[in-house]
Amino acid sequence: MQSAKDIFLSLVRSGVGHETEPIPNQVNWSEIKALADRQGLSAVVLDGIERLPNENRPSKDIALPWIGEVVGNYEQRYHQYCNAIASLARLYNSHGIKMMVLKGYACSLDWPKPNHRPCGDIDIWLFGKYREADDLVTNEKGLRVDNSHHHHTVLYWEDFMVENHYDFVNVHAHKSSAELEKVFKGLSQEDSHWVEVSGERVYLPSPKLHALFLIRHMVSHFAASEISMRQVLDWAFFVEKHGKDVDWEWLDGMLVKFHMKEFMSCINAICAGNLGFDVRLFPDVTFNPILKDRVLSDILDPAFGTAEPRALLPRLVYKYKRWQGNAWKQQLCYSESRWESFWTGIWAKILKPASF
Repeated sequence: MQSAKDIFLSLVRSGVGHETEPIPNQVNWSEIKALADRQGLSAVVLDGIERLPNENRPSKDIALPWIGEVVGNYEQRYHQYCNAIASLARLYNSHGIKMMVLKGYACSLDWPKPNHRPCGDIDIWLFGKYREADDLVTNEKGLRVDNSHHHHTVLYWEDFMVENHYDFVNVHAHKSSAELEKVFKGLSQEDSHWVEVSGERVYLPSPKLHALFLIRHMVSHFAASEISMRQVLDWAFFVEKHGKDVDWEWLDGMLVKFHMKEFMSCINAICAGNLGFDVRLFPDVTFNPILKDRVLSDILDPAFGTAEPRALLPRLVYKYKRWQGNAWKQQLCYSESRWESFWTGIWAKILKPASF
């Protein structure tokens, strides 16, 4: 009997256009919907449902609100997201500041339906001119810029949170991050990749930069707490579209040097084995099957996936238990001593409490 997780994965495979096994006639659609919401893939799962025979689809009282949610929370929101990116780029461009978008919008362009990828923050890199840009929005637009975070400032633009990165990673969180940041800075000056958004030039990361950045971003979230299947799809679609432009030998060296290869081999195996992407797209799918299944299980149902308590003491207790419970993930993703990283993180917390 197929579990809800198996059915969910089948619908994701189908939703991105891949062949999959038939699903049963009797499905707990409320459970599937909750899982799709948690993984940020309600629109993709709905795309998969549309490929089912009529007799296998959910009833109208479930399907119609679902469709309305996708239209409003995904498609219309994505349209607003693009408009906000264009208007922000317009401001910066008019003052000679180039704007590169990271993660969200850049990833969405690789998806078959960009507006079916959930959009959240607008992450930007301004080629080292973040201070000038923050002064600009403050002086010309009267916006408040929040400087209380590590590796980026924060402002709100047309109902979207903007993270203006001056570093690509939090160099205070792990010893290896400071060394890796030098690599990112070296790659970040390339400006040969761009698109027009509502007539405004918006820069994109080079395939070399984006590959390493997506991996490190996934690693940091997985080791600290959790990642979603949406992030796994970001990687799969990136490789599908840009893999031919990635220097895989160089990237493999980076993964080995920064202790991320085994984790990424598991992610590649999930992309090929569970999501239906062509295995030939990925440079390395040699993996430990037990570890790969453990990674997949944690993505679908993280051990510490509940919201943090609000009160200070219970929140600190929860964070410590999560840190201890995720020891296997930290050892998988980092070469540093866990306790060294623990005290490094405490110091970073003291420096800027709002970053955590």
